[in-house]
Amino acid sequence: MAEGRPAVLVINAGSSSLKAAVFDAAGGPATPATRPLARVHVEERPTRPVFERAIDELRLVAGGFEIVAVAHRVVHGGPDRSEPAVIDADVLAELESLVPLAPLHQPHNVAGIREAIACLPKAMQVACFDTAFHRTCPPKAQRFAIPASLHDRGIRRYGFHGLSYESIRSQLPGVVGGAPRRVIAAHLGAGASLCGLLDGRSIATTMGFTPLDGLVMATRCGSLDPGVVIHLMREGMDAAAITRLLYHESGLLGVSGSSGDMRTLLASDDPRAREAVELFCYRVVREIGGVAAALGGVDAIVFTAGIGERAPAVRRRIAAELGWLGLELDVEANAAATSGQARISTATSTVSAWVIPTQEERTMLAHALDLLARH
Repeated sequence: MAEGRPAVLVINAGSSSLKAAVFDAAGGPATPATRPLARVHVEERPTRPVFERAIDELRLVAGGFEIVAVAHRVVHGGPDRSEPAVIDADVLAELESLVPLAPLHQPHNVAGIREAIACLPKAMQVACFDTAFHRTCPPKAQRFAIPASLHDRGIRRYGFHGLSYESIRSQLPGVVGGAPRRVIAAHLGAGASLCGLLDGRSIATTMGFTPLDGLVMATRCGSLDPGVVIHLMREGMDAAAITRLLYHESGLLGVSGSSGDMRTLLASDDPRAREAVELFCYRVVREIGGVAAALGGVDAIVFTAGIGERAPAVRRRIAAELGWLGLELDVEANAAATSGQARISTATSTVSAWVIPTQEERTMLAHALDLLARH
């Protein structure tokens, strides 16, 4: 790549890691075939030296380039953000004000933005929100049955994994050969959720106020009776201990007592490992029923993310319980689908089922390129 050629940096800054990829900004619109020029994953807190080192490593692989835009994954955009935003002082202050709504994620996203601004002061900084995609959900789907004063303070269902679901929506026509009206997308990974898409718009999702709600996850509990939290508080657990329990010690890890990794659990003969897998699949099936009701039926189901894309045994167990929806699994196609796009339902299945790899980086790239073109 020639020195100074424009590029877009796509980053995901966490509490103890930085994932970054660089794309050619002159390569035209982002498509499913778009590939990064280079990618780096640093297992360190994303301080300024770490950012600088990551950019240097990217240049070693990709050659010389000038970063003209940085696309940031931001977990929370609040109740009003339905689109990506160019980050200025006002937007940055707004993102900081949302820290109480996502205290485990938002501070690190904001810190990553600040470091990127310091390292790349001339580049356009773009916030891509994981909550934005779900702002199309009807008010009743975003409401908790709590006093209006709390709702007005921002305690409502936001939903997450929006960048993944946006990616699935953009890929569907090319994969399926059309755009099914009623789609359930299942993002099944270390974090897991479902999204009901009606004519391409999110109308229901399983995550709520935080990424803790809904399905069983690697170390997160998913849906839990709030009375359990009250009970634990009465027994002496403080907020920090409860947070650690529900976010880091529950889910597949908590049930199995050994691992939050689905691959490890599927390979294990331990009864508790089998119980964890069964519970995971049961919760997915049960929540699919709820999302199907919200959609008024289902035309297609899409599996994505780590488990959804690469665990045929999990897909098989889930599909076995969805015959009532009209889903008929093609067993051989499902077993063979461990990478890339694939149809895994039979030709006669009333509901089609698909595996489509999520492309969140490309979704963020597309947003950055769009905003660059408009500014």
